[in-house]
Amino acid sequence: MGTKSRDRLYGTSVRIAAERAAEARREADKLACDAWTKRMLAFKGPAQPSPTLGDALNAGYLYLEVRCLGCDTHQTVALDVVRRPKTTPIHELERYMRCKDCSEVRGYPYKRSHLIALRRTKISTSDPPSYWWPGER
Repeated sequence: MGTKSRDRLYGTSVRIAAERAAEARREADKLACDAWTKRMLAFKGPAQPSPTLGDALNAGYLYLEVRCLGCDTHQTVALDVVRRPKTTPIHELERYMRCKDCSEVRGYPYKRSHLIALRRTKISTSDPPSYWWPGER
């Protein structure tokens, strides 16, 4: 006569609960990132409070769109290569953004930029930059 192990008795329910919790976290992160992006596009900020770097990556937002105030170009920054802790809020990345073209022209690191939105894809011809309001361009 033997007894069933705890893993056999409770293992399936524990795994299912863990999967549901992970899916709920992913959905919550997606909603937080969507709300922040819509707030940034509709009102041009405020950037605070913002989701963390880990939240954005968990929700599938792999890029951050940034606009240079010097040359008015839009660029995307890959969030998975940013060398910051995953607990860093997105709005704190703004102070580290530098425009390569403006820095070469001026001869020093030019750090004037605005965060625009979180994106799932890079800027391309099929996926153009985001607009802050309908009559911008």
